Amino acid sequence: MSADRDYSIPPVLQRSRDGTQLATFGAGCFWSVELVFQRKNGVLQTQVGFTGGREGATTYKEVCDGATNHAEVVRLEYDPEVVSYSDLLTIFWNKHNPTQGSRQGGDVGTQYRSAIFYHSDEQQSLAEASKAERQKKYDVPITTEIVPAGIFHAAEAYHQKYLENGGQCASKGCTDNILCYGY
Repeated sequence: MSADRDYSIPPVLQRSRDGTQLATFGAGCFWSVELVFQRKNGVLQTQVGFTGGREGATTYKEVCDGATNHAEVVRLEYDPEVVSYSDLLTIFWNKHNPTQGSRQGGDVGTQYRSAIFYHSDEQQSLAEASKAERQKKYDVPITTEIVPAGIFHAAEAYHQKYLENGGQCASKGCTDNILCYGY
């Protein structure tokens, strides 16, 4: 690691500001999931991290080792006057294959599972309805978990806005292909 890079864990986005809401999604590697939400009008900020595993602070290495059962997620703060939770769910479903269990493409492990971590009863209801509607498009069961948002652990600073920092467009409305792992 370079001495001039900050690899510390950033402060955690735990609460929304007045009039805004939080949403948390796991859909494979959090880098590309974060970028697709960064591009959406009404998403005010994003943060990648881990949730849904055993209690206690965790690191990327511990999650990748498989011992914590955390999912890689993006937590976002959004303005519901600009983008609805239903719109965010559509982005979530369109971003990944929700029938693959503990994997997305070549990424394999429980940390890559498909999950919606809801922050309110309304989010839970909308998530369950959208899952039932999305299931109609598949011949195999959707494996997406819909569970309460729990303790969120921010990933180390170098993971935050990783693809944007690598030169990919994060501008609102951008439709450039998202490249992860060079493809």
